[in-house]
Amino acid sequence: MLSIRGAKLTARILQQAIKAVLAEVQKELQKKQQKIPLGKQTLKQLMRQNDGVSNIEITEDNIKAFESTAKKYGIDFALKKDAGEMSPRYLVFFKGRDADVLMAAFKEFSAKKLTQEKKPSLKKTLSAFKEVAQQKNAERGKVKNKDRRIER
Repeated sequence: MLSIRGAKLTARILQQAIKAVLAEVQKELQKKQQKIPLGKQTLKQLMRQNDGVSNIEITEDNIKAFESTAKKYGIDFALKKDAGEMSPRYLVFFKGRDADVLMAAFKEFSAKKLTQEKKPSLKKTLSAFKEVAQQKNAERGKVKNKDRRIER
């Protein structure tokens, strides 16, 4: 609704009024766009978006790695801990329309995990080299008295 109060209606006054109305409409649109959360969010926020929700199970060890992959692919998801059993299960809920993107993200995620498992552990390699170095030092033995002969 637009109402203008004035003695005389000029083009300039009408232009100012229309600009004010357009600014208000723009503010409302920005507020609506800001309300939609992206990335990791609560299950309630995800359900409010009315896109249908699907879920998959993930282990506790892989949560952080999955979050970085999901962020890379721009997936909106929610994590839920199901503590009903002895070892807790983690469920990842995501939008139904993100299913194809999620499958691509999981392929990359699983490939990354497999390559990490195949690589030798740096800590194990370092500890093995430390042991070898300690053995060599022990074999060397210490020389307590050095003979300093000066020949002339």
